[in-house]
Amino acid sequence: MKLLGVIAGVVILNIAVLSPGLLAVEIGGDSALQTAAGVTLLFISLLIVLYASYTLLLKPPSARTARPLATPDDYAARLEQYQKVKLLKSDSALALDQLERMEKKKAVLSRVLGQRFDPEELSYRKFSNVITEVEKLLFLNIRGLLNKLSLFDSEEFSLFTGSRKPSQFSEKLIQKKTAHYNDFFASVKGYLGANEEILLKLDQLLLEISELDSTNVQSIEDIPCMQELNALIAQTKLYQ
Repeated sequence: MKLLGVIAGVVILNIAVLSPGLLAVEIGGDSALQTAAGVTLLFISLLIVLYASYTLLLKPPSARTARPLATPDDYAARLEQYQKVKLLKSDSALALDQLERMEKKKAVLSRVLGQRFDPEELSYRKFSNVITEVEKLLFLNIRGLLNKLSLFDSEEFSLFTGSRKPSQFSEKLIQKKTAHYNDFFASVKGYLGANEEILLKLDQLLLEISELDSTNVQSIEDIPCMQELNALIAQTKLYQ
């Protein structure tokens, strides 16, 4: 959309300048100055469109100034940058899908909790706090994933893993580099897998809430999924 806006602006500017009767700039007319001005305008317009295309579509994400990650939209915007990197496209797409599913599950859980409990009840607050903390864990994993993706250099990867490896590199070095990239992709899969576990536990929590016979605090503490989520939250905080 930004690129379309740039193109539209350039087109409008050219129409305004080159249309007869407006600014009296005519290419191929009697005035050499007008012709030169018109050609220069077209050349500059082409440069603007090419630069905008590179900046918005092709420029590597790591070269951009990163905004602080504060909202789900911030995380999504950062992940969308890696949709342009072929080797990272599927992983970033899955992470985007996880963010979207997290929002949906949180909305469903909030609706179910509102139907089952009064917002002022301790039981409601316990469930709500756990859901909030679990969402933070998912964002923490996405942040770790983004940190990993920002380190990836697709050109260097192709250099060491392509079919035509430079003869200057020893086989031992190539094997080490290959192992490094295998570790990189395994780490990426680890973050994504951890988030899938979180989303699965939220599905289980929703099911257990719907089947809850009692609303007293002790019964809630005994719910298996609540115990698992509390343990996961405590473990992550301890690790941090």
